[in-house]
Amino acid sequence: MRRKLTRQYELYVFLLPTLLYFALFQYGPMYGIQIAFKNYQPVKGFLESPWVGWSHFIRFFRSYQFELVIKNTLVIGLYELLLFPIPVAMAILINQLTSSKFKRFVQTVTYAPHFISLVVVVGMLYIFLSPHTGLLNHVIVGFGGEPVFFLGSAEWFKPIFVLSSVWQNAGWGAIIYLAALAGIHPELHEAAVVDGATKLQRIRHVDIPGILPTVVIMLILNMGQFMNVGFEKAFLMQNSLNAVSSEVIQTYVYKSGLQSAQYSYSAAIGFFNSLVNFVLLVIVNAIARRTRQASLW
Repeated sequence: MRRKLTRQYELYVFLLPTLLYFALFQYGPMYGIQIAFKNYQPVKGFLESPWVGWSHFIRFFRSYQFELVIKNTLVIGLYELLLFPIPVAMAILINQLTSSKFKRFVQTVTYAPHFISLVVVVGMLYIFLSPHTGLLNHVIVGFGGEPVFFLGSAEWFKPIFVLSSVWQNAGWGAIIYLAALAGIHPELHEAAVVDGATKLQRIRHVDIPGILPTVVIMLILNMGQFMNVGFEKAFLMQNSLNAVSSEVIQTYVYKSGLQSAQYSYSAAIGFFNSLVNFVLLVIVNAIARRTRQASLW
């Protein structure tokens, strides 16, 4: 180990800032997770606050909002999981374009929304979906329908939340699959063409198997974030009319922890959320290993 460090010290020096970042900002704050098991009082600090065990977790499980926030978080997470193949399909379609200029244009147009601020995106949704001046409602009225207050409707919150996320992030997510497609050896396609394979057959038997390990790895990583549906967007889109559908774990933690100053209670909820994500990550990774697919470990 010493000899390796001496010979390749430059590489370890480059790695050092990343290790320090994770140590300071990822692993260091884990010390504060103990407040989930205490009645945390800022005056007394972490060490002096009294232990209360699992009482905050029990309180959350017995809360009248437990079923609501869990249901909303799970439904949104499932919607996003069902739409997970969209970036894969987009990457395959872009990869089939023959014109390099048009391909670059399509890539730029599709991943540009990723750089738009969430505040701006939600503002655009309010403008486009406005019941009075919104473009979509103008189309509905033009066909003889009645205007719909989409962002004030509980049943429309989840579809709008998920579809707008796909619009904003699908192009950016396709980049990694395009890189994987670029790594497929051209001789495989040449051999398939010689054998008389059509484009669809080449996609099925060359492209998809070639990027499948990358798809599995990204699916495992996404499962590790399954319960993290995104606080900022949910909070910005939330109002009193759609709260029954928009109250997710992240917004509930914010209201309990920062607005109501229930630090220990909100820490317990956040710990529960992270624990569920961790369990899902381990389970999906184990399934990938058992099916002889790519896995994280």
